[in-house]
Amino acid sequence: MTMGIPVGFDLDLLRSFVAIAEERSFTRAAARVGRTQSAVSLQMQRLEGVLGQTVIVRGKGGSVELNPEGQYLLGRARELLALNDDIMQSLHAAPVHGTIRLGIPAELSARFLPRILDRFSHAAPAVEVEVEVAASCLLALKLKSAELDLALLKEGLEPRQWPAVEVWRSPLKWITSDTYRQHLRDPLPLSISPANCPWRPAEFNECLWHGMVIRALEHGGRRYRVISTSATTQGQMAAAQAGLAVTNTLADDRLPEGLRIVRADEGLPELPECRYLMLKAREPRQPATDMLAAQVHDVFGGIANLDT
Repeated sequence: MTMGIPVGFDLDLLRSFVAIAEERSFTRAAARVGRTQSAVSLQMQRLEGVLGQTVIVRGKGGSVELNPEGQYLLGRARELLALNDDIMQSLHAAPVHGTIRLGIPAELSARFLPRILDRFSHAAPAVEVEVEVAASCLLALKLKSAELDLALLKEGLEPRQWPAVEVWRSPLKWITSDTYRQHLRDPLPLSISPANCPWRPAEFNECLWHGMVIRALEHGGRRYRVISTSATTQGQMAAAQAGLAVTNTLADDRLPEGLRIVRADEGLPELPECRYLMLKAREPRQPATDMLAAQVHDVFGGIANLDT
């Protein structure tokens, strides 16, 4: 047997019902909702007809009380009205205008940035996005100097005592040539990020990614020789494509033609996991920053769900 469509609530009836419950008077409720007392009385008759039960009890002297069913309806009616009002306010709100500044690490930009910009363009079509693609250490500096409203940073490079939310994580993987066998050489020829970061204070000057890779080799007892350095993933990959060295990248990166991930049984030590954080400026441009942050969170969350 086919079931009929459930009867829906008339929000005008619920709004009058809430007014009666709060004012404890049909007269005052009618004035509040801009109707006559007789019209509000007819509304309550219709509401109780839809419900199939009484929810309002009229007492002596015109007093109004709710029975247990009415008390339950009052709580749920307030929820429905609040949701309705919130939706209507959002849809009728003035469009957000202006400019927002986003910083994203170079190694994440190719995969994630197009999706972020596409989603944000639908959420806030009148907002211009200024994108800074750079190393996390430089983005952290720009965030501190109020040159960015929102930044994605590699964990460990974020400013101290700065609120942050983790949005994504991925293990590092060794990358070698399809043709050359540099990953089997001893010492291992490396193409890697520079050892020193020009944008960090001297006491924290070691490049985080460089340090992670070198420590993994040293702990694994593997000798190495740095033959090429580059601040960009593309530059490091070029040396591997040329058959000069091995390099490393995030496990989810799309590899250029001629490169492959080194297998676990090929003798290189396991590399650690990289985590990425999202941080807002101390005084970000609002509400655009919160809107963009929501799209960033959804994009990374959707990717994580697809990858699991």
